[in-house]
Amino acid sequence: MQRTRILCLIGSLLAIPYAASADPQPQPAVNAPAPVEAKRAAAAPVPAPEQKAAAPANVNDGAGTKAAKNDKKEKKPKVLARELFGKVPTAAALAPRALGWYSKGCLSGAVHLADTGPDWQAMRLSRNRAWGHPKLIKLLKRLASEAKQDGWSGLLVGDISQPRGGPMLSGHASHQVGLDADIWLTPMPNRVLTRREREEIQATTMLDKTSLAVDPAVFTPAHVAVIKRAASYPAVERVFVHPAIKKALCQAAGKDRAWLGKVRPIWGHYYHFHIRIGCPNGGCQSQPAVSGDDGCGKEVDNWLKTIEASLKKPQPKPGVRIIPDSERRKVTMDQLPAECKVVLNGPAAKPDTGDEVASTPAPAAVPASATASK
Repeated sequence: MQRTRILCLIGSLLAIPYAASADPQPQPAVNAPAPVEAKRAAAAPVPAPEQKAAAPANVNDGAGTKAAKNDKKEKKPKVLARELFGKVPTAAALAPRALGWYSKGCLSGAVHLADTGPDWQAMRLSRNRAWGHPKLIKLLKRLASEAKQDGWSGLLVGDISQPRGGPMLSGHASHQVGLDADIWLTPMPNRVLTRREREEIQATTMLDKTSLAVDPAVFTPAHVAVIKRAASYPAVERVFVHPAIKKALCQAAGKDRAWLGKVRPIWGHYYHFHIRIGCPNGGCQSQPAVSGDDGCGKEVDNWLKTIEASLKKPQPKPGVRIIPDSERRKVTMDQLPAECKVVLNGPAAKPDTGDEVASTPAPAAVPASATASK
């Protein structure tokens, strides 16, 4: 019995090391010793909170920022044609051509009307708008000379066109192709005006206090005669005047009324008349011919009714700035004939002063407000 207990004790002692060897120790990962795993665990990215979904948005934000910049570039206003043509001081040394339409075009090979001629004086010299197609300049000189037969000592010439035509910084919508010219209804004085006077002298309105009829003390037969003469030239297609002046011409015309159809009523034009000749070359757009009607019936009466209604509209309050039409016009180079880019960038022509008969004194300082009026 005692011997059996001794044998069991010995067996138990032998079983202990066997059991220990049956429970193997954990083995490190293959090819990744414990120290290396520790380093990798330290370098592993920490899971982001719920905002983790914003990570892809960062990439999109970059693209969005780029798109926003592109949008900003696209929305950047284009350079307006008036800013370019209005700053060119000389004509283009190219063949004379009117290009495009009267209110959307340009002019190559323009000729400058001398500041002072034998029977004309150019006004508002600071604007540099005494340039035109050679055929128009020739016609203006003819009119100035022949108007002496109508009791005029000479003509005061207003705006014609810029050196290379095109949209203007201020004022006209037309006058862009060198085929339009403004003639003041104020008689030219019997002396040469100074540059300052040409900037400051105000043209005389032909209207009475109602603004619906001419003032008979101001509008004379000499005015009727010079407008009739201009409209009678075959090259002239239109003469624009205020409706009240048109009405007065209708009443004074007598039996010879063929020329009246060319005289067209229009807003403004109460202190000057506007001559327009036809397209003299290929590349410019012609306007429809006037009808055979003299325009002295319902047409002029309806115009005067429109003028009267406009006078009854409430006037802007003091201090409220009225945006001029010239600022509302946003013509870009892409909207002009393609040739206008060539004209704009063409070489400068040498000035021709061959018919200048009297030079004016050196420019004097002119107040900015003085150049605002025509």
